[in-house]
Amino acid sequence: MKTVEELTAVFRAQGLRVTPQRQCSFRLLHANDAHPSVDTLYERAREQMPTISLKTVYQTVHDLETMGEVQLIDVGTGSARVDPNVTPHHHLVCTNCGKVRDLEVEFPALRVPARHRDGFSVESVEINFRGRCDECASRASSAVR
Repeated sequence: MKTVEELTAVFRAQGLRVTPQRQCSFRLLHANDAHPSVDTLYERAREQMPTISLKTVYQTVHDLETMGEVQLIDVGTGSARVDPNVTPHHHLVCTNCGKVRDLEVEFPALRVPARHRDGFSVESVEINFRGRCDECASRASSAVR
């Protein structure tokens, strides 16, 4: 994801206002690989700027998505997550705590046979692997002992 300064320039080039609240959102997303929900971003932003509104955070995220700077993804954890990594990739999802991690692996042999496409043209593939993260797995094994 671009730096705060680069995103500021992109927003201004698009004719969008750049406020301290938006720049706070940019900072929270830069190099953030935790795939936070917008609500989580809002809570973290409020720690820095108590007067920031949820609407501002949502609007900033949607503007970033429109510009192709982030993706909103649904990995089945109950709320859309913000992914600053816009390159094609997949995800590992913890079914216990909801942690999401990027998976930079290609599956070149994965294809939908023509007979199963039934009038669909496949444009992208998103694969989510579900299981337990190391932290949840070790907590579970500790609880069994």
